Amino acid sequence: MYLYLLGLVVLYYLYRWIRELPRVSDKNSKYVYITGCDSGFGNLLARHLDKQGFRVIASCFTEKGEEDLKKSCSSNLITTHLDVSSQESIDKVAAMIKDTVGARGLWAVVNNAGVSTPSAPCDWLTLNDYKPMLDVNLNGVIGVTLSVLPLIKKARGRVVNVASVFGRISPVGGPYTVSKYGVEAFNDSLRLNMAPFGVKVLCIEPGFFKTNVTNSAILSKNIKMIWDKLPQEIRDDYGTAFLQKALTTLTDKVAKMSDADLMKVVSCMEHAVAAVRPRTRYSPGWDAKFFWLPLSYMPTCVSDYILKLEAIPIAKQIE
Repeated sequence: MYLYLLGLVVLYYLYRWIRELPRVSDKNSKYVYITGCDSGFGNLLARHLDKQGFRVIASCFTEKGEEDLKKSCSSNLITTHLDVSSQESIDKVAAMIKDTVGARGLWAVVNNAGVSTPSAPCDWLTLNDYKPMLDVNLNGVIGVTLSVLPLIKKARGRVVNVASVFGRISPVGGPYTVSKYGVEAFNDSLRLNMAPFGVKVLCIEPGFFKTNVTNSAILSKNIKMIWDKLPQEIRDDYGTAFLQKALTTLTDKVAKMSDADLMKVVSCMEHAVAAVRPRTRYSPGWDAKFFWLPLSYMPTCVSDYILKLEAIPIAKQIE
């Protein structure tokens, strides 16, 4: 019986692998717009798709990001400055893309740009701490997508949104998980809305990878800065030991959990852009597949219990 079930599972994955192998044709006529190409996933994806022959439009926040990409890619790649938190910047790039792609339309947009600070327990933050990250991670995704959606509909192309496993479960406070839950909701509603137009909407939900989003130095500096601004009453609630334990967790656990192989994510992005039959969702990273996503499907009482086991105790703990 068990061998029969195992055989069915093997056959299913073999069938899926064969079904997902074919790639789209005429890559050299297909334009792909990627946000957040200064470093990390976006930078690697721009290089990867350029080598495959796609006409890449790589948006960067810095001049250095643009210059580095130009040096390492073919003359087909186009770089442009983009601030996803600015509607004016979004509209300017969208107008350039419209002039560039012409009647053929835009094959894909990959919403990759994102930040992870400020991040801290909810009661350490104010509404103003939430707004900048939501402007980048959520409003930026929505704004960029809507700015080029008519071009994607024309090409019957794809929208690829980079969310996170933290768009499924919220083990930390602050705006990061809020923004990623929002990306998931936007992705799901857009997927249903665009299906009649032949537009595919795909979601990437990575686990922990070594990028600026999980950079322990950046995250530690952020925690210290927020702690120093806290009212004494809140510091007393948590206790001075809490800060040190939080910093230790960031430098030890997060660093150890983070996978250095960014191509696991980039390969999923490439498949979403280039496969004839892409998946609706991709979950790169063993931690995503075997811990975070299964945990998100568990009853709340179970997932809360597991997460609380790893939580840093506070000074004024109520038993």
